[in-house]
Amino acid sequence: MIDIQIIDKPTSEKVVREIAKNQFGDMVKFVVDVKKEIIAIGGDLHADEEALLIEQGSSQEDLWGINYYIDKTGKDQVEFDSMINIRPSQGNRSRDVENSEIREKIIAIVKKLIRR
Repeated sequence: MIDIQIIDKPTSEKVVREIAKNQFGDMVKFVVDVKKEIIAIGGDLHADEEALLIEQGSSQEDLWGINYYIDKTGKDQVEFDSMINIRPSQGNRSRDVENSEIREKIIAIVKKLIRR
């Protein structure tokens, strides 16, 4: 069973490390809701986290998948790479997050909610 958590208030990076240890080692998949400023964490796939957020009232257009690398710093810590990001209807035609404003908002939300 997948144990996906919704992070909506500042959380210690220790929580993220525990999830990573049980999944991908040094990386955790996040889906960030840029409107609600929350993060889903703990799914095997970004699509699992996306589905939970949609069930809880998020709009798909506000959800973006990233990979968060615990032991990296700066711009290397967040990788904008997810199948859920492919959205031609929103002008995003790749797995990347092509809009720089959305990228900046995602990084700001991650910094706000994941405390080192």
